[in-house]
Amino acid sequence: MLERLFALRAHRTTVRQEVVGGATTFLAMAYIVVLNPAILSAAGIPHGPETIATILTATFGSLLMGFWANRPIAVAPYMGENAFLAFGLAALGISWQARLGTVFVSGLAFLALVLFRIGPWLSRSISPSLKHSFGVGIGLFLLFLGLHEAGLVVSGADGMPAAALLVPGTDVLGDPPVPLKIGALHEPRALLAIGGVLLIVVLQARRITGAVLISMIATGALGIALGLGEAPRAVAAMPFQGDLSLGPVALHLDVAGVLQVAFLPILLTLFLVSFLDSLGSLVGLGAAAGLLDEHGDFPEIERPLVVNALSCVFGSLIGTSTSGAYIESGAGIREGARTGLAAVTTGLLFAATLFFVPLVEPLQHLSFAYAPALISVGIAMLPAVRGIDFDDPTELLPAMATLAMMVFTFNIANGLTAGLALYPIVKVGTGRAREVSAGAWLFAALCFFYYTFGLVH
Repeated sequence: MLERLFALRAHRTTVRQEVVGGATTFLAMAYIVVLNPAILSAAGIPHGPETIATILTATFGSLLMGFWANRPIAVAPYMGENAFLAFGLAALGISWQARLGTVFVSGLAFLALVLFRIGPWLSRSISPSLKHSFGVGIGLFLLFLGLHEAGLVVSGADGMPAAALLVPGTDVLGDPPVPLKIGALHEPRALLAIGGVLLIVVLQARRITGAVLISMIATGALGIALGLGEAPRAVAAMPFQGDLSLGPVALHLDVAGVLQVAFLPILLTLFLVSFLDSLGSLVGLGAAAGLLDEHGDFPEIERPLVVNALSCVFGSLIGTSTSGAYIESGAGIREGARTGLAAVTTGLLFAATLFFVPLVEPLQHLSFAYAPALISVGIAMLPAVRGIDFDDPTELLPAMATLAMMVFTFNIANGLTAGLALYPIVKVGTGRAREVSAGAWLFAALCFFYYTFGLVH
């Protein structure tokens, strides 16, 4: 049966090889069970139901990738997109129900573009420098978020009396003398976070699988021992009951509320980032697994892309953020995984974690335990900066605008739209209008529309 389903012989693999690869992938990405609910709680989504939604989405996406697409690639809620929903939209005061609605609509748009084969055309419309800048910008965003959650970087107003910030003669708060400053590094939580980052680096340098998860557990356990958190109240519990019920989040998304012009930039951001993340991850993992054809293309890439799109839609319905192929699947591929049996193994292991949520739930409340994971994931995305053309000003300016606006306005959408809007302008201004495709003009028009009518913040 397994041979019929996964064509193990044709892929020169064995059941043992696939199961070991799938288990390795699970260990490498299991940190998402802690990190995704911890991040989305900032949007007001309750921890317990969100944890169940996160696990179910990882299970659904990984099983579908394994059984239908037959690829050794696991699926789970994406880092970056979850931070955008939780923190990037905070200033707008949008309900979490509306934020889930944007995930649903953008997921449907993703699915439609894949089915109608428009996605590759849109992807080719974005220059390589801009594509790489999106990844680097999100990495810097996560890195900054992790530093802030760890208390290593704080607001310049932190610790100042409110009176010191008042504009003279008014009751209006002004800007602090400096926007940001270093945190209290002598505080136990900050020291634990620094130790967590160092532990991840050491474990990754030694090629130990699950470095992020191990660091999170070790840092959290030490913090709890020092009285900085609560120990687990139980090891296991039945899912879908009490605090672990999906009722508070499932099918509570607000779709009608986001179908308006003002939400266009949010939809565009979620669609573009998830599409490009998926495309980049699949091609990179395909190369690692020897799945690419003689032209360097991923054969039948539509199936994995459809899986990613369906996972986004499924996740939004049960209460979580945008999902897709996880680059951590490369850990399993290095162990020999070559077919969907590995992804099925990963999905089943995620399903098993449904019964052990109480064991990890305390970590979701310990920022010093999960902040190192944010920092680590952010750093892992920075090597994409090599793909930016620093010698061509018409490529460099839009790319740098993307990075600067993402980080310094604390909003992924601002960076993405700034880069896409500037790209054709600098090309035309330097007499290189022929390098601007129709798709690039379309993106620029949508971005200008954002800055004119959208929810700019």
